[in-house]
Amino acid sequence: MRDVLAEWRPVVDRTIEELMPREIDEAYLAEWFGPASHRYDPEAIQRAFADPIWELLDRGGKRWRAVVCLLLIDGFGADPEEHLLYACIPEVLHNGTIIVDDIEDEAEMRRGELALHHVFGQDVALNAGNAMYFLPLKVIGKNPGGFDPETQLSIYEMLMDELNRTHLGQGMDIYWHRDRETTVEEAEYLEMSACKTGCLGRIVARLAAIITDQPPEVEREIAAYAEEMSIAFQIGDDILDVENTLDRAGEFGKAFGNDIREGKRTLMVIHALDRADPDRAARLASILHAEENSREEILEAIEILQSTDSVEYARERALTFAESAREHLANVPLEEERANQLASFTEFVIERDA
Repeated sequence: MRDVLAEWRPVVDRTIEELMPREIDEAYLAEWFGPASHRYDPEAIQRAFADPIWELLDRGGKRWRAVVCLLLIDGFGADPEEHLLYACIPEVLHNGTIIVDDIEDEAEMRRGELALHHVFGQDVALNAGNAMYFLPLKVIGKNPGGFDPETQLSIYEMLMDELNRTHLGQGMDIYWHRDRETTVEEAEYLEMSACKTGCLGRIVARLAAIITDQPPEVEREIAAYAEEMSIAFQIGDDILDVENTLDRAGEFGKAFGNDIREGKRTLMVIHALDRADPDRAARLASILHAEENSREEILEAIEILQSTDSVEYARERALTFAESAREHLANVPLEEERANQLASFTEFVIERDA
C-alpha cells in the first residue's frame, strides 16, 4: 500500500494546486471566487491563505483519503483521472480539520514542526483552516465531472451531513479532555471516533459511490468499510503516540507524550481507568488532568496503560474493526485488484509507523 500511496501522492498534490495554487493572482481569484466587487489584494490572500495551507501540506501526510477515493472510483469502473478534483475534497477537508484541531487542543507541534498557529498566528491559521472546509465545495459548483443537478445536490447534502457529524465528534473529544469529572464509556469513545475520524472516511467512500452512480445499498456498505477502517486508524493513531513516546524515552520535548499532555480519553485510557485498582486509576486521572506533565509522569501514565494490558486491548479492538471493514468491502462489487488493495489498507492504518 505504501507504493500505491507514493505513486499517487504527486498527482494528488498537483491537483490540489488547481484548487489552491501556491501562488495567488487575480486570475485565480476571479475564476474561483468571481470578479471583485472593488479590488482583491492578492498579496494579503497569499500570506493569509495559500502560504499557511501549503506550509502544512508540504510537511508531509500520505494523502490516503484522496488515494482511497481514487482506488474506489477505479474499482467501480470509472476513470480516476477524470475525477481527481473530487478525490481531493476529503484531503483538503482533513487538512483543514488539522489546523483547527491544533488550535482547539493548544497543540505545540504538527508533523515534526511548530503547529501553524505558532508560525502564522492564531487568526491567520484559523481563517486558513476554516477556508479549507468551504473551498472544496467550489468543486461541486464548478462541476468538472459534468454531473446532473441531482448528483451535484447528492454530493453537497452528503458533505453537509458528514461534516456536521465530524464536529459532534470533535466536540465530544474536546469536552472529555477538559472536564475532570467526565466518565467516558468505550461505546462513547467509539462514537466519537466514528464521527471525528470516521465521517471523513465516509466522505471518501460515499463520494466515490455517488459520482460513479452506485445504488444505495452499495453506498451504505462502502461507507461502513470506510468508517470502521477509520476507527481502526484512530485507535492505531492513539497507540502510535504511546509507542513513539517510548521510543523517545531518553528525550523530553514538545512532542513527547502528546495525548497524555492533552488529557485525551483514548481507548487505552478508558480501559485502564476501568481495569486498574482505584489508587492507580486515580493516579492516571490526575496525570491526565494536570496543567503540566514531567517526563516521569508521562512515562508513569504509560506504565499504568501497559500494566492493565490496555495497549494490547486497544490493538485487538483496532484489528477487529479492520476485519469488520474488510467484511463490508467484500459485499461491494469492485474490480479485484482494487478490492485487494483496499483490503490491505485496513492493515496499513494499524501497522503504519507515522
